[in-house]
Amino acid sequence: MRCGKCNTENPAGMKFCGNCAAPLGNRCARCGFDNPAEFKFCGQCGAALGANVPRPSLARPPQEPTVRVVEDQSAAAADGERKTVTALFADIKGSMELMEGLDPEEARAIVDPALALMIEAVRRYDGYIVQSTGDGIFALFGAPLAHEDHAQRSLYAALRMQEEMRRYSARLREAGNPPIEIRVGINTGEVVVRSIRTGAHAEYTPIGHATSLAARMQTLAPTGAVAVTEATQKLTAGFFEYRPLGPARVKGVSDPVQVYELVGTGPLRTRLEISAARGLSRFVGRQAEMSQLRRALELARAGHGQIVAAVAEAGVGKSRLFHEFKLTSAAGCAVLEAFSVSHGKASAYL
Repeated sequence: MRCGKCNTENPAGMKFCGNCAAPLGNRCARCGFDNPAEFKFCGQCGAALGANVPRPSLARPPQEPTVRVVEDQSAAAADGERKTVTALFADIKGSMELMEGLDPEEARAIVDPALALMIEAVRRYDGYIVQSTGDGIFALFGAPLAHEDHAQRSLYAALRMQEEMRRYSARLREAGNPPIEIRVGINTGEVVVRSIRTGAHAEYTPIGHATSLAARMQTLAPTGAVAVTEATQKLTAGFFEYRPLGPARVKGVSDPVQVYELVGTGPLRTRLEISAARGLSRFVGRQAEMSQLRRALELARAGHGQIVAAVAEAGVGKSRLFHEFKLTSAAGCAVLEAFSVSHGKASAYL
C-alpha cells in the first residue's frame, strides 16, 4: 500500500504509514480506487476490499516484426514522375547579329527586358521556367503544378509573349534601336520529370521526346510566330485558330511532323461548346429541372425577377441543362453569358 502523503510503499493490511504515520487508503484491487481504511467494499465498483481480485492485465506492447522489409532499390533509384505536359521554347530571332556590334552592357539592356516579358507571360498562366538560355527560355505547363488545361495555358502565354514583344519592339524603334522578334515552339506529350541537384541548387527538369520536339518547333517557327505540333493542335482546336504549315522533316523523328502556326484565339470558350460543334448526343430526362427553369422564366417575363442556381457534382450535366434551356425556351430573350477562366486568378476582374 502506497502512502498518499510521502509516497512510501507499506505492507498490505497496514492502516497507517510506517514512515509518516499518515492514514493509509484502502485501494481496490479491481478498479484502483482509494477507499477509507474502515471500508470493506469498494465505494466505486462494489468489489470486496482485501479480496484476491486480479487486476486487469495491461496490454503487451507490440513486438517488433521479425521480418525485415528491404526497400526496392530499383524503385528508389527511379527518382522521377511520369506526366503529360506542354513544353514551350522561345528565343530571340537573330540575337547573334543583334549583339554583334553592341557593347555587352548595351546588349544586356536590350535583351533583358525581352526575357523579362517572356518570363512574365509564362508565370501569368502558372507555367514553370525550367531554364533561361541567354536569349530565350524553356518553360513547362502541367508540371510541377498540374493543370488539366496546360496546353491552352501555354498557347495563351505564347500569344501574350508575341503581343508584348511587338509593343517592346515599337519602343526600341522609337529609341533608334533595332526591333526584336521572337520565335516560339510548343508541343504536348509525356515526359519524366525529376529533380537534379547540382551542388546547393536543385533543378526540376523533364526528359523525353516531347520536350525535344518542342525545341524543334521553335526552330521551324516563322519569325514572330508560334509553331505547334499536331498533338497540341488536337487538344486545343476550337479554343484557338491555326494555319497549317504542312509536314516537316525533323531531325530525330522518323515520320514527318505536321506543323501548325498559331493565329489567335478561337470563337469557342468552353468544353461544352467544343462538344456542341462536334455534335451532342440526344438530351433525355431532366423534365423536373426544365419545368423549374421555364417557371422561373415565366415569372421573370411577368415582372418578378428570378435567380436559379444549379448545384451538383462535376460532370452530371449542369452546363448541358442550361444549353438545352436556351435552345428550347429562351427564344426572344436577351441572353448574356459569362465564363470564369482557370488562369484568371492572378488578375482582378479578368
